[in-house]
Amino acid sequence: MEWDVIEVSISGEYALQVRFSDGVAGGVRFLPSFFRGVFAPLRDQEQFRRVQVVDGVVTWPGDLDLAPDAMHEEIRRHGQWLLA
Repeated sequence: MEWDVIEVSISGEYALQVRFSDGVAGGVRFLPSFFRGVFAPLRDQEQFRRVQVVDGVVTWPGDLDLAPDAMHEEIRRHGQWLLA
């Protein structure tokens, strides 16, 4: 699918750079308020840096992931996705 993520990298503190299979690319920024509930462990930079792409989805250990379709739409429209 066009929103399959094919590449992810750390681009700063609580920030990622992603590229999709259709060529769309951009940033994902996380505000401190995002790190609550199941995402609270990602507040730890060591855990956050364990990001990877699995089957076209940005994931972390512990079955944490981001919705690639929503990410694709925000990055396509605004160049980045801000998660609060």
